[in-house]
Amino acid sequence: MDGRKWRSVIAAAQAGDRRALDELMAGWLPLVYNVVGRALNGHADVDDVVQETMLRAVDNLGSLRDPDSFRSWLVAIAMRQIRDRARRRQTSPLDETAAEQDFAELTVLRLGLEGQRREVAEAVPWLDAEDRQLLSLWWLEVAGELTRRELAAAAGISRQHAAVRVQRVKERLETARGIVRALDGACPELREVTARWDGRPDSVWRKRLARHIRGCGYCGDPRETVVPAERLLVGLALVPLPVGFTLSLALGGKSAAAAASVGWSAKVLGVLTQPVVAVTAGATIVAGGAYVVTQPSGEPPSRAAAPTTSAAATRSPSPTPTAAPSSSAPSMTQQKVRLYGSVVDAVDQAPDPGADPGALPRRPESGLSSTWGAKAVMQHRGESVTLSGRGYVLVRWQIAPHDRPGGLAMPTWTGLKGRLFHVASGGGRRMDDVIGDGSDRGYVTGMGGPDIGYTVLPDGTQQMWQNEYFYVDGTVTLHLNERGASYGLTVMRTDWAAVDKDVHYGPAQGALRYGLVRDTGDDTAPVPQYVTRATPADPATVALRSRV
Repeated sequence: MDGRKWRSVIAAAQAGDRRALDELMAGWLPLVYNVVGRALNGHADVDDVVQETMLRAVDNLGSLRDPDSFRSWLVAIAMRQIRDRARRRQTSPLDETAAEQDFAELTVLRLGLEGQRREVAEAVPWLDAEDRQLLSLWWLEVAGELTRRELAAAAGISRQHAAVRVQRVKERLETARGIVRALDGACPELREVTARWDGRPDSVWRKRLARHIRGCGYCGDPRETVVPAERLLVGLALVPLPVGFTLSLALGGKSAAAAASVGWSAKVLGVLTQPVVAVTAGATIVAGGAYVVTQPSGEPPSRAAAPTTSAAATRSPSPTPTAAPSSSAPSMTQQKVRLYGSVVDAVDQAPDPGADPGALPRRPESGLSSTWGAKAVMQHRGESVTLSGRGYVLVRWQIAPHDRPGGLAMPTWTGLKGRLFHVASGGGRRMDDVIGDGSDRGYVTGMGGPDIGYTVLPDGTQQMWQNEYFYVDGTVTLHLNERGASYGLTVMRTDWAAVDKDVHYGPAQGALRYGLVRDTGDDTAPVPQYVTRATPADPATVALRSRV
């Protein structure tokens, strides 16, 4: 969302617009979570500090005079909460071992970091708490989420002082990177030095290990060119919110009074005494104010019945679906049809190879972030990629019956927060297209052949094409559930122009067939068969027929 749109959302929220407040809090929650998570290194207190930050932001939104300063204002609130937490710990120490999983590990896992990017993330726990606080801001500055002016404002220092402090933190980070490299090495002297180390980074061991590295010819030689941290972090995505993270801003008397001071009506104040934002695996706020909840079938994919083209949609107590321009109010039936998730992918026949797919509706694109970066190449069971933002994504199939034929366990989309549409199919062929002359030498491309065996889909599964295109507006995770038949998925961010070009690449240009446009341009566009807002322990158990 651009600055102009955010300004209008902030103004509407200050004027008492509940939806604008929901959008504002949900939109900036990932940034706050990353600031707090890195500063506290994933301690169990992270959730509490994030909650308090967002509550104080809602509480004091009326005092914000310049909407353009909202981001630095919000981050400054987060930094104050972090420092307050540190002061409380000085008087009442907490056991740092309470951390469920340090933020460095989460960064590596959720962003799929490798090589020196992974090294930078793993170096962070070696820094002192004060350095981690500033690093949490500098990391976001380098990644393009904050400006230097906003960093200085959030830290409560001048830009000149910020430059000095950032340089010091960078130097200490490089020292910590050296420690990470050394610990991954095979120096026999270092093994002796660390024989009594408990494996937890702290300042004492940082100094000991740094002293060893400076005097060790083996550990002091990086054996490869060390890339500056800022070059490694440029454009890096935010760490996605953890599955099941819930932000519950239950506004009590003080908050309600503050809300009244900025002009919220009595009706809105009544609503605000309930949780404002719920970012959970079960429900989320979507455009139009509807809460969309998944109700999947209880059967696993391999035993599920064939899907229907329409499924009953769960509606919020007072849904307000977007209505088409009309002189009269839409009927209840029309409202149900327009509600997101009322159409689920169904088994379909391959269109005529020469049938032009027609126009592809164009949806707004503000960009997607991926936990794998530009391209996710998933080849093994259990691998997954999380996509966040608004835009198009390509899922390219590679079936390998020559490696291992048999029944296919389909990939699944889980933890959906927002909306996910199946908009088009392309790549010049469906995976069951037959290549050959019609004799016994003919074979099914993609799904196998007589000489290597066939890959078999579960009953009721829609046949995939070489390229499947989806549109994400929110956050969702795609899981590779490879069991039985061997296959791989390549998942890439793309754009409308590339999708449109692919589906119109037809037989005259060397493809087997034109692609297929599935998008209706509105909420009646289909959602994938395997999608849920839940996050089951085993994603392969997500039901074939999904009702969103």
